[in-house]
Amino acid sequence: MMGIGFPELMIILVIIMIIFGAGKLPEIGSAFGNSIKNFKKSMKEAEEIQEAANIEPTEIEADGDNSELVKEEATEESAEDKTTTQEAEKTTT
Repeated sequence: MMGIGFPELMIILVIIMIIFGAGKLPEIGSAFGNSIKNFKKSMKEAEEIQEAANIEPTEIEADGDNSELVKEEATEESAEDKTTTQEAEKTTT
């Protein structure tokens, strides 16, 4: 297998120094470091957004289920109230 060892890295470094010059190397290094840092930051933000998107639908579904239960309970209570009211009217007549 072909791997990059120390001699190959030194040759690449010499070529880069010839092309850009020794004065530009710190600028190139800091730009490369900032690029990697920004890439990692954006990946973390994307993961957080995706996790938030995955969590929200389950919370909405859970809230929706509860609201349906509350609606069913309210319907049952109103039906019981109507039945009680009708029974009270029958006993008074």
